[in-house]
Amino acid sequence: MPHNKPFHDPQRVVLSKIYTRGGDEGQTSLVGGQRLAKDTLRIEAYGTIDELNSFVGLARTRVEETAERHAQLLALSNTLKRIQHELFNLGSILATLPTDVHPKQPQITAAEIDRLEQEIDQANQRLPALRSFVLPGGSRLDAELHLCRTVCRRAERLVVQLASKESVPVEAIRYLNRLSDAFFVWSRWVNAELGCKETLWEPNAAASGEKT
Repeated sequence: MPHNKPFHDPQRVVLSKIYTRGGDEGQTSLVGGQRLAKDTLRIEAYGTIDELNSFVGLARTRVEETAERHAQLLALSNTLKRIQHELFNLGSILATLPTDVHPKQPQITAAEIDRLEQEIDQANQRLPALRSFVLPGGSRLDAELHLCRTVCRRAERLVVQLASKESVPVEAIRYLNRLSDAFFVWSRWVNAELGCKETLWEPNAAASGEKT
């Protein structure tokens, strides 16, 4: 018996022409066909999610390169690939006005949030308790995951702002909030797996704290 997929198959989309000149005057189209200025909050929100997806792709590539020497990182590569698909689903739903959402349109559900929480708990169990805030840069991969975290937080702020003015699925904000936490835990986890020392915040390491 064939499995009924919950969302439309995106392979039905045909991208035969990349430029259309339709945005030359600073507007773009939502899924429902509505034209909006490219600097509107809704466009800024899903555009930032697209930016985040690019950073996740960069981190995933770094994971795969590093996994040639540290095979234990391969599971994270698969997780990041799944998240890229989820972010695209989230962008799809934000690019659609609530009145135009189709029941089988890709979106974020409680299942995606639950999976992130499970993965956060699993990774965090293997980490020592923090005694200070952590600075990005224990390793190159750590820093790239922190980039994902901070862009994710920016996307979350924009979606929260959008939700104060228009209808936004509550799962969108919850997902971004949980995802940024996941990036933080994964950044610590990769340093532990790679044997890299974490860079802890030391307030007196600032210039004003130097001994005279």
